[in-house]
Amino acid sequence: MKWDEGRALIKVQNLTKTYKSTVAVRDISFSVSSGEFFGFLGPNGAGKTTTIKILATLLRPTSGTVILNGYDVVRQAADVRRSIGMVFQDPSLDDRLTAVENMELHGMLYGMPRRLMKDEINMLLELVDLSDRQNDLVRSFSGGMKRRLEIARGLLHQPSVLFLDEPTVGLDPQTRNHIWEYISEVRTSRGATVFLTTHYMEEAEGCHRVGIVDHGRLVALDTPNALKRAVGKDVLTIRTSDPATAVTVIQRELNINPDLDGETITLSGLDDGEALLVRLVATVPGITAIGVPKPTLEDVFLKLTGRDIRDEPASAVERMRTRHRSVSRRGRH
Repeated sequence: MKWDEGRALIKVQNLTKTYKSTVAVRDISFSVSSGEFFGFLGPNGAGKTTTIKILATLLRPTSGTVILNGYDVVRQAADVRRSIGMVFQDPSLDDRLTAVENMELHGMLYGMPRRLMKDEINMLLELVDLSDRQNDLVRSFSGGMKRRLEIARGLLHQPSVLFLDEPTVGLDPQTRNHIWEYISEVRTSRGATVFLTTHYMEEAEGCHRVGIVDHGRLVALDTPNALKRAVGKDVLTIRTSDPATAVTVIQRELNINPDLDGETITLSGLDDGEALLVRLVATVPGITAIGVPKPTLEDVFLKLTGRDIRDEPASAVERMRTRHRSVSRRGRH
């Protein structure tokens, strides 16, 4: 679905959240447009989940304002909750109920008319390919099936925004791919505005815009392609049957000084690598292989923060939450 850049569905201004001496979110501002697929990319403890919980009225901000669908998240929390759907990091289904019973409970909590609720449940379960399992207990479902049911449940009351907080954490790569196929179908068929938090680069690549979060700060916000273009200029690599001659031809005909490493010739700092590619093929004899490595969002994050996203340890707040979840689970057994 095309998103409407002219209509801001979410407006965040100077948002800050502190936990005693820990600043989880530091004075961030951004907006999300109607129909947009918006991503928050960052490591554990960067402030992604804290931000999404404030937007969903699950946490109160220390300062700043958030308006969602025209409602203030602090003063009009009930209206905000009716406007959103949530898929949390941790499982939130009742595994003692069936899939359809979980959906019905959600619909009743939102006061949906029974006929509308029944029609929506049937349509959504079919959409996420769970119609044939609707009367099975959720405890018999795989992790991927539970995620699909949570996505369907989050859309049941027809929210303006669907929040996905690390929706594929803990799933194997094949199941993650399937989950994103369903989310893509949901966005297309339902016209949903989707707000995603993730630390998976490939998931952020599919967003209309990506905000990069580090230590509670919003350090960059743009389309994935624009963010990658900002990293630096293009690079080309070529291999030829006669590298030494190729280097001489490139210097003479293209006025470029390439690097030669063994049999690989590298041309760096290019303004338009793809355009030069055509000239290389026409000019340099004996080319056997060409590479056009492109910057990735990993490169963007590394340039902006000075470290790899996967190397970032969990923050003190995140470690505290993990310990709390572990103790709570042990207490239930």
